[in-house]
Amino acid sequence: MTAARSPNRPKRLICNAFFLTVHVTDGQWSHSKYRLSYGHRTDIRMATVKLTNDVVKALEAPEQGNRILYDSDEAGFGIRITASGTKSFILNYRTTSGRERRYTIGTTSTWSLSSARKRAEDLKRRIRSEHYDPLEELERRRADVKMNELCDMFIKEHLPKKADATQRDYKQIIDTYIRPKLKHEPVAELQFRQVNDLFHQITAKGKRTTANRTMSVLSKMFSEAQKRGWASHNPTKGVEKNDEVKRERFLDADELERLLDALAKLEDQEAANIFRLILLTGARKTEVLAVTWDMFDLKLGTWTKPSHHTKQKKTHKVPLSAPARQLLAEIRDAAGGDRGDYVFPARFASTKESTKKPKPYRTNVKNQWAAVLKAAKLEDLHIHDLRHSFASFLVAEGMSLPLIGRLLGHTQAATTHRYAHLALDPLRAAAERVGSLVTPKGGETNVIPLRKDSQ
Repeated sequence: MTAARSPNRPKRLICNAFFLTVHVTDGQWSHSKYRLSYGHRTDIRMATVKLTNDVVKALEAPEQGNRILYDSDEAGFGIRITASGTKSFILNYRTTSGRERRYTIGTTSTWSLSSARKRAEDLKRRIRSEHYDPLEELERRRADVKMNELCDMFIKEHLPKKADATQRDYKQIIDTYIRPKLKHEPVAELQFRQVNDLFHQITAKGKRTTANRTMSVLSKMFSEAQKRGWASHNPTKGVEKNDEVKRERFLDADELERLLDALAKLEDQEAANIFRLILLTGARKTEVLAVTWDMFDLKLGTWTKPSHHTKQKKTHKVPLSAPARQLLAEIRDAAGGDRGDYVFPARFASTKESTKKPKPYRTNVKNQWAAVLKAAKLEDLHIHDLRHSFASFLVAEGMSLPLIGRLLGHTQAATTHRYAHLALDPLRAAAERVGSLVTPKGGETNVIPLRKDSQ
């Protein structure tokens, strides 16, 4: 005689290439207790369970292919997970002609469970009442969308999330390289060959770094296109980018002296103070230009950069040296009662037609920097090199790379590692110091050359 099954005993649903174990209490699904696991039996066609946020979160990726779990409340609605771990909401439906189709609503990173279920309900209603075929429309839409439209969408919807400088750089790449070459191409049909040809054309002009950046922008554009169902692939995948040599330009002692002399003689002393503050703090140019007085505590000697002000989008608090505090105090005293929120406020409205929303602070000091370089007789020195020079001065003083990284606001150690070779000089000096201590006074130092062992 077979023993009766306990009403609270976990039940296993054997389904298409995997099985699901859930706990059932008094005939109800218990969402707080369930376990998802995979097997290889195929006793029923598909698994259904009431999809909840916890169920979606607990889904584990299969070893290969993909798996689908359907919602017990909304027929045809489900979630698919691939071997790579990507989870997407889907809808299975039949057209009025009886053709069974599967439509991907979107990934869990862009759709919440509730919004995806609502989308499925709306689609099913249109399928029944309007003889609508969402997959057919998507395929037709894909054929209609051209690269020019993708460029417009990316600039309008994606770029505003980026920093001002990044927006400017991306738009320049799109308008100079991507749009002129590819604007009439259907997004869904753009091939690797076309993208690779564009990459090599830019590289052939000697713009190796620009070619790399163009591929990065294109890749981001196609990520957005895939979210909207405009493309099913990313044609930039597989492009072998050019090797890049990180720019290394640091001021030596003589160049620093000439630079300071030129700054002292510059007619526009506000611009000179911008360059001085970058040199004294190692801050980025954009951080200095847009800085406000409330970010500084001159009494404590700190500069607190809010998350929206930094490249890494994190609050960054750094100490101010005595010369930096003195410089800021002089700027504050010179402003007197006219001092506003910004340390370097805009003095006049921009005359550029392209400037839609003028900034309340100075944004352009290119001409002033060119004048400084000419007066100081300095070549190939960018404003950003002042930041690199700040780091090089710290290295020369024997400061550790992690400490320098914290001052510069680096989030990854690899970014600061570019200064590692500069750290050899203080290390060498320290080693020589030890050598002088252990070498007998008046004695000669015997240098023993390294040689290979005799054969």
